[in-house]
Parts: sequence; C-alpha cells; structure tokens
Amino acid sequence: MHPATRHALYRRLRDANPHPRSELEYSSPFELLVAVMLSAHTTDKSVNAATRKLFPVANTPGALVALGVEGVKPYLRTVGLYNAKSNHLIGLSRQILERHGGQVPRERTALEALPGVGRKTANIILNIVFGEAEIAVDTHIFRVANRTGLAPGRTPLAVEQALRRNTPEPFRYDAHHWLLLHGRYVCTARAPQCATCILADLCEYPHKGAAAPVTRRAGTRAGRRRSTA
Repeated sequence: MHPATRHALYRRLRDANPHPRSELEYSSPFELLVAVMLSAHTTDKSVNAATRKLFPVANTPGALVALGVEGVKPYLRTVGLYNAKSNHLIGLSRQILERHGGQVPRERTALEALPGVGRKTANIILNIVFGEAEIAVDTHIFRVANRTGLAPGRTPLAVEQALRRNTPEPFRYDAHHWLLLHGRYVCTARAPQCATCILADLCEYPHKGAAAPVTRRAGTRAGRRRSTA
C-alpha cells in the first residue's frame, strides 16, 4: 500500500471516531490489566459481565489474593478458559504485590513476566495506561491489516512490526483501537461489510462484495491451548 493511501485510510478512521477507546470496562490500570488478560479467546461482552460482579468485591491485587483461586472462579464462569484464567489472575496479583509494590509495571519485560500476560496484553497496557504508541495485534487487527494491504504479515508479530514501521506518526497512538473496532464491526471475518465500508476504495481486498474465504491465522491452533493474551 502506498504511503499516501495509508495516511488517507487512517485519516478516515480518525474522522469517523476521533477519540476511540477500549470497550472493556475498567476504572484503574490494574482493572484494565485484569480485563485484558481475561479477554483472551473470549469477547469483551463476556469479560464485562464477569468484571461487573468481580470488581465491586475485589479489584486490587491484595483483595484478589485474599479471595484466592477458588473464590475467583465463580465470578469468571462467563469467561472462556476460566479455570486457567483464575489461576493466572491470582498469580499475577501475587507477583504485582511481591515484585512491583502493588502497582502495574510499565516495563514490557515485567508485564510479560506476569502469569497470563503476553505481548498483546503488554502492548495494550503500555498504550492505554502509559501512553506509548504500541499496537497490539489481535485477530481483528491481523485480519484488517492483511485484507486491506495496510500491513501484510504471516504472523501477529510480523503484522505488528509492519504497522510500527508504516503507520504515520499522527495516528500511531490510536491505531490499535481504530483497526480493532473496524475489524470487529465492519471488516468481519465471514461477512465483511464492504458495501458500506468507508475504506472500500482504499482497500486491496480482492473479494469485496463476496463472502470471505475461510482462512486460519498463523498460530491459531496453538493459541487455543493457552490463555496468554
């Protein structure tokens, strides 16, 4: 994709949604970290349903450690892989208390060392909490980047690296939200809304107006075996 086309694509996304934000519900950096970790392989709606019940009871590392794995599980039953995520939640809470004074760390290596936290979650925290221009590549962003020609890549890391290289500086901070929401509601997996898409004339997708071919993202099968986000 030509640099001028990329710039026009992001400009349209910005004009349509000048101040994008996460659809996860949270009121503190720690609550966001918990919500993003829980969102692996499940929907934001399911996570919000769980955290609306959990956070009024326990929304700090200390309160969650006190609740314990078995105490957390009943709150997470709407969330996919809730048994593993319950263990991750208590593990990361304990580690934040023991190693980071109860505060969410701002270093990537420290974030990725937390149970259940991978590169995608770390990027989201670095972006939203600490204001860094990181782009977390989930399934939606991977799809949009490849379909449009914005940042083709065979793996999420390759797409992330391409987006970091070629996203114009004025759009880098919000790029994650724009691309994620576009993939979630417009450039959907099976029935992309090409006829009404504001990016249709800029997009390189060859199947506009037709059902999307079924494809498997690199690493999908492996990803289903673990709940690290």
